[in-house]
Amino acid sequence: MSFLDRLLSRTESDPAPVDDGPARIRLVVGLGNPGPEYEGTRHNIGFDLVDRLARERCLKWEKEHKFRSKTATGRDGIVFAKPLTFMNLSGNAAARLMRQHRLTPDQMLVVYDDTALPPGGLRFRAGGSAGGHNGIKSLIEYLGTEAFPRLRLGIGPAPSDGGLVDHVLGRFSEGERAEMEKVLEIAAEGVNYALSSGLDAAMNRFNRRN
Repeated sequence: MSFLDRLLSRTESDPAPVDDGPARIRLVVGLGNPGPEYEGTRHNIGFDLVDRLARERCLKWEKEHKFRSKTATGRDGIVFAKPLTFMNLSGNAAARLMRQHRLTPDQMLVVYDDTALPPGGLRFRAGGSAGGHNGIKSLIEYLGTEAFPRLRLGIGPAPSDGGLVDHVLGRFSEGERAEMEKVLEIAAEGVNYALSSGLDAAMNRFNRRN
């Protein structure tokens, strides 16, 4: 039994799950590492996007110690989250949030950096393997499934003369950051479209354009 299965085991006093329809996304989790030393790094591009989405909605972030996350909730009930567990334990925080909001994995969209995509690339997926990303590995471990929506944001591969850790924990150059702001604008549009029209519609519209 996975961690999420144990969390979702209900007692008679628990509220019944709410049926929001198939694959309706209710939780958007941006992956990253907490702390000022990680701000602006490539590995924190997931944090950057959910920050942007919350800012667009004029939402306030609140630290939820019980759920090991910062969360911001819209009037429509959509929850945006930034795990505070560090990247390698992101699944722990996500599973707790899903338990709190009575959600299934297909109702959570995870946003993260991906070295397999070129800088500026973005791609929605309905599921799949971790592809070497430790945050996604943690989510798969804690949720017990690979079947959860995600949005991959390309940061490009590590340079031949540098290591992967230095690459993902490095900061964008001034020029790269300007380009990433344009990407984040498109990615925010994509997430908003997925929230309103569904993941399949977002994949058809944004993956094709990208």
